[in-house]
Amino acid sequence: MQLVTPAPGYLAAYTDALRRGWSPDNARGAAAAAEQLEAIERDAQAFVAGLTDREALGAPIRLPDGSTVPRLPGFVMWMWDGEFCGSIGMRWQRGTEALPPYCLGHIGYGVVPWKRERGYAKAALAQMLVHAKAEGLRWVDITTDLENRASQRVILANGGVLLEQFEKPSQYAGSHVGLRYRVELTPACA
Repeated sequence: MQLVTPAPGYLAAYTDALRRGWSPDNARGAAAAAEQLEAIERDAQAFVAGLTDREALGAPIRLPDGSTVPRLPGFVMWMWDGEFCGSIGMRWQRGTEALPPYCLGHIGYGVVPWKRERGYAKAALAQMLVHAKAEGLRWVDITTDLENRASQRVILANGGVLLEQFEKPSQYAGSHVGLRYRVELTPACA
């Protein structure tokens, strides 16, 4: 499995995953998938281009409660093993590791159900940590739900250390408890 920059040649497989019920947005699920399918239908090239926005020039981000917040610099990469496997994204603020309260972590990822339990999330996170270091970050925070043991294993396997158990902000409809991990970006990540 390798990470690839989203491109038109991969888009049919990505669209198929959305149509099969997968969503790259763990918090907004089916609503986010539907929005992406509409955006792809409207202008596929603009959709793909918008997945890399290192200057935060794109539209605001919609949170699970429907509110919007300013976009942060970031980009998405797709997991690929000859087929679409999932996505992983990173966001940050220039000049600091701090994130605004509405942004739970620097990195988020999701593997399509039919490709799980193959180590793809673990490999994708390891590769994304190299990109985070290249952006000048000294560490990244990654959050997961209390009950998501698979994601916790992925984070721990990549050097994550549990920082805290926290209550998610109210914008995350049905707010509940999350776990925040930190991964120090050592020279080994370069």
